[in-house]
Amino acid sequence: MQISLEEINKKNYESVCDLDVTEAQEDYVACNMWSLVESFYNEGHTCKAICLDDKPVGFFMWVKESVSKVSIWRFMVDKNYQNQGIGRKALTLAIEAIKQTPGIKEVEICYNTTNPVAKDFYSSFGFQEIGMDEDGDDMLALIKL
Repeated sequence: MQISLEEINKKNYESVCDLDVTEAQEDYVACNMWSLVESFYNEGHTCKAICLDDKPVGFFMWVKESVSKVSIWRFMVDKNYQNQGIGRKALTLAIEAIKQTPGIKEVEICYNTTNPVAKDFYSSFGFQEIGMDEDGDDMLALIKL
């Protein structure tokens, strides 16, 4: 089982757009198609397909917020590939890729506090909660590199 992060291109974008989470997770994850459109029209957005043996099974989008901080805005694994360790491996790869950006000292992620797995999952990577976002909707968590 080979997990990788790959560029999204004309060969795989439809497969990425077709990925979906479980019905119970829909409130926690934005649409991949919308995320790709958003990234196209805004600077500093990086989108990656999470691939299992070259087949897209998930999606990442992170945004360079400042010269020293990147925020992970989107992260999902398709419902048919969850609970196999793919998300854990993919997040490890994403953090390693983000670390390659010169000057980056912090990686931030936010999640809905009602998401039953988010806090434990992200804290296992070293993300520490720093408080609610400016809208008061989602918890912000940060890793200092």
